[in-house]
Amino acid sequence: MDCPYSFGSCRLPQASQRSTGPLARRTGAARWFPVYPRQGRLRRGGIVAAKDPSIHQLRMLLTLAEELHFKRAASRLYLTQPALSQQIHSLEQRLGVQFFTRTSRHVELTPTGQALLPLVEKVVKATDHLRTAASRSVAGASRLRVGMCENVAALTATRGVLGAYRALYPCLGPDIHVLDFVEQTTALDSGEIDAAFVYLPVPDGLHAVPLTTEPRVVCIASSDPLAARSSVTLAELAGLPVVSLASQMFQGGQQFWAADPRPDGSPVRYTDHRVTRFESLLSMASFGGAIAFVPAVAADLYPRPDIRYVPVVDLPHCTFGVVWPAAHRERPQIAALEEICEQLRGEGLPAGVTQDAGVRPDLQPIEC
Repeated sequence: MDCPYSFGSCRLPQASQRSTGPLARRTGAARWFPVYPRQGRLRRGGIVAAKDPSIHQLRMLLTLAEELHFKRAASRLYLTQPALSQQIHSLEQRLGVQFFTRTSRHVELTPTGQALLPLVEKVVKATDHLRTAASRSVAGASRLRVGMCENVAALTATRGVLGAYRALYPCLGPDIHVLDFVEQTTALDSGEIDAAFVYLPVPDGLHAVPLTTEPRVVCIASSDPLAARSSVTLAELAGLPVVSLASQMFQGGQQFWAADPRPDGSPVRYTDHRVTRFESLLSMASFGGAIAFVPAVAADLYPRPDIRYVPVVDLPHCTFGVVWPAAHRERPQIAALEEICEQLRGEGLPAGVTQDAGVRPDLQPIEC
């Protein structure tokens, strides 16, 4: 009878042979299961089991079928000609068929080889699909999770980095989390996000890649006499308290955004507001009697009739960038992010908001 386990035919053992056949194992009075020989040799009363070919051998077969020339195919595969010939011979032995006829002058596919070639192509493609699916699965567990506050979402630097990351590494994210000042700090500490777009400075333990630098301005109520000025100094603002950020905020960051200490050593007073969001910061300043120091781009992003943004001539500039835990720098999604940031910074990212955020680093996209 025809046997699905070999390329010819096989004969099932007779009843008298079942208890002693070398390829059968008795498991009950009337049930018998074949035990296949490892090397594919034909045993009496048994079944031929050929050894499976490797995907590497099948790829070699496809290359030789394209070239029909051992030397050229071996060159494409970075093999020696004898090594390729040995692998093709081994493949033919394993499958029990001859794929090629060979002479000293040429190589041709046999009719059997031509018939089986489409199946070989399907097997190789299926393996490629499996590898791609596995890569996507691994990448899914390594997607970049990025946090940011609402006031930086529209910045050219933010859009440029995220756009480049999405174009180059689509299987790695990014997944965006819009958070307030406190949530962003907590999310970085807990691992809820991998990186964050922030204005520096940041706490120790975070690695920062600066992207842009811009002036800081004072946000002041439009009813305040200083709002009509073209510029002011820190000394002229000394009598006004600064809107206080939430106490959970990094102390060094709070002091930087309050210009504390002042150049002349005068004390800085704070309000009791403890704000956690940028728009709340602006609203508290709009009521008068308090000020907030903010990046100059705020004038473009948050124009309001109840506040004015006035340049402060002796206030140092601020720096915007991307940060992540220094201990996570070797993670693949972080390494990819850092590479993009470094290249875009080298090309000169504009500060603030521009019409075209379609900047792209000169990097090779990966296939997902």
